[in-house]
Amino acid sequence: MARVYRAALRGAAGFQRTVAVKRVHDHLAGNTEFVRMFIEEARVCSELDHANIVQVHDFGVDAGGYYLVMEWIDGLHLGQYVASFQQRSLRTPWRLVASICAQVLAGLAAAHERTKEDGTPSAVVHRDVTPHNILLSVQGVTKLSDFGLARAMDRARMTNPDVVKGKLSYLAPELVQGHPASPGSDIYSLGIVLWEALTAERLYAADSDAERIRKVRDGEVPFIGERRDDLPDGLVAIVHGALQRELDKRFTSAHEMEHALLRLMGGDPVSARELGQSVVEARVAVGLSPRSLRPAPVSAAASEDVVLVLPRAVVVKSDV
Repeated sequence: MARVYRAALRGAAGFQRTVAVKRVHDHLAGNTEFVRMFIEEARVCSELDHANIVQVHDFGVDAGGYYLVMEWIDGLHLGQYVASFQQRSLRTPWRLVASICAQVLAGLAAAHERTKEDGTPSAVVHRDVTPHNILLSVQGVTKLSDFGLARAMDRARMTNPDVVKGKLSYLAPELVQGHPASPGSDIYSLGIVLWEALTAERLYAADSDAERIRKVRDGEVPFIGERRDDLPDGLVAIVHGALQRELDKRFTSAHEMEHALLRLMGGDPVSARELGQSVVEARVAVGLSPRSLRPAPVSAAASEDVVLVLPRAVVVKSDV
């Protein structure tokens, strides 16, 4: 629904910083609902300053429509990371997967515990926690991205209340029953991500949306210990604790689940260097270069490159 470009933010004395520019697709530029979601993403992200959330540097509009200037993550998304182990006929290392999810939970906690300037609680629920929205950098940092479906609790409902938002395979059971999204539904979604990253299987695989909705509604989760006999009991308990069908039986907060994962790894923590090296190896395994190339100077751009000049000296160099 939006296109992301790798870009260079240029300034005085040769200053240059690689950024991402996100633009609404041309065919959606006239879609009022989607444009409203895009604007809300900019508003929400501008108020969430956390190391595990992709940062927004700028938001603007020009003849081509609205665009977001965002932090560039040199790495890949969790779906690609898991696929890289499948291609090498390896199991995903549970310590690395647990570390990744702990970082996502730290970002979710920042969103869920957001407050207004006067200290009044004003939680932001992501509503789209999926492998594609979990970005892993070659520096070993995990970032939660794409708050396009997020809804801050200080806003009236932005969309038709009868329409389910989010990817069906990662929804909590209560959402397909018409209940509102909550921090607990984000935790359930991450539980699905964790289950799938450890098993390299789809939890709610189905041949049709109707069948998938039924599976999500019923919330039947196969015991992960039968898929992976190398997982510690503590991790098995955490996975199934996040995937409880009833909201009040899940972890009470993202912080609680994060701390459970950190306690599990207490004696053997994953360093940023270890995770970063694993991301580099994963990039190579899926056919990418070890690291992304920096955007070339405008004068060196090839004729087939997409080069757009935006306000605030942002030059878009290449489509991602």
